[in-house]
Amino acid sequence: MSGLGARQFLLRKAPEHGHHAVTFIELFFDLVFVFAITQLSHHLLHDLSAIGVLQTLVLFVAVWWAWIDTAWVTNWLDPDRKPVRLMLLALMLVGLVLSASLPKAFHEGGLPFALAYATLQMGRSAFTIWAVARHDPAQALNFKRILTWQALASALWIIGAFLHGEARLSVWALAVVIESLAPSTGFFVPGLGASRAADWKVEGRHLSERCALFIIIALGESILVTGATASGLAWTAVNAGAFVTAFLGTVAMWWIYFDTGAERSSTRFAHVEESGHTARLTYTYIHQIIVIGIVGCAVSDELILAHPDGQVSTAAAFAILGGPALYVLGCGLFKYPLLRRFPLSHLVGLGLLAALIPLAGHFSPLGLAAASTGALLVVASWEAVALRRIAPREAD
Repeated sequence: MSGLGARQFLLRKAPEHGHHAVTFIELFFDLVFVFAITQLSHHLLHDLSAIGVLQTLVLFVAVWWAWIDTAWVTNWLDPDRKPVRLMLLALMLVGLVLSASLPKAFHEGGLPFALAYATLQMGRSAFTIWAVARHDPAQALNFKRILTWQALASALWIIGAFLHGEARLSVWALAVVIESLAPSTGFFVPGLGASRAADWKVEGRHLSERCALFIIIALGESILVTGATASGLAWTAVNAGAFVTAFLGTVAMWWIYFDTGAERSSTRFAHVEESGHTARLTYTYIHQIIVIGIVGCAVSDELILAHPDGQVSTAAAFAILGGPALYVLGCGLFKYPLLRRFPLSHLVGLGLLAALIPLAGHFSPLGLAAASTGALLVVASWEAVALRRIAPREAD
């Protein structure tokens, strides 16, 4: 296989300034996922039933793997090399098809979605095998294992596209379970063995910056929803209150992740011995929880802007409280390795959100959203005060 690999050296060289900077082509690639996150939030908004939530979750996990797997690949391959750049542009085109197919993925758009996803996942891995075969045989072997798992999952995606209703959901759910379990098994394949986390040498600063930028993309969805929905509304006191509540919620989420936690975690990640283990657990698995929480918050923002008054439905309460709860939980798990315990501020925030559950029926949508935003602001304020005061000890 090495004889069929690229003769040109396409791997990143040792960073000159301590870490690899995120390149413009990587940021350009991420634009596709701005669209994807918007599509996912709208999909969930239009169907807040249990089936709608499960469908959105399955599609979200697929979108996440499409993005994070690419982030891993560009941690090793140099995006400034023309073949790698062309690969990313090709993935953008396929990713745009995938994103455009999201609203109808469980209807007539199932096959275009499945084919785009399978092409993106398997095409990227096949390219990586070709790119590294001559220069890093061990990495090529790792991606052969990955490609095997992706081929299995892709078969399920395509089979599911020919099914309907709950049958499609079940098969696609199995596909995302397979893709989600694969890294934890070391991509074990009979005859090829398994990879060890220690084998995955990750440039920590680069991957952490990529994930932080994805969080910005997801938070940008909340800003877009707030602005786009508010632009069609009259500026009454209630609508203004909903607008401010939605904005403050997004600000609080930014503060909780970026004020101190993201930079400290990035610094720690850059110096851990088993960077592969940290990258897999913290930046691959846990960040999914953070992003799906943001999607839930974007849905909540649109709900309260469009319908601030009246009684809160069960579905609306689920979005208004569930989105912030998932976000705080994800951020707490993200910071756990840094603090060596779950942050007390995040436990308090989760407790406040939980306390609102039995009271949800007594609030209007705007009132419940204001209360949940208050819980986020408590967490953000606590972080700002406590972590800055005891910064030298890196404790909460």
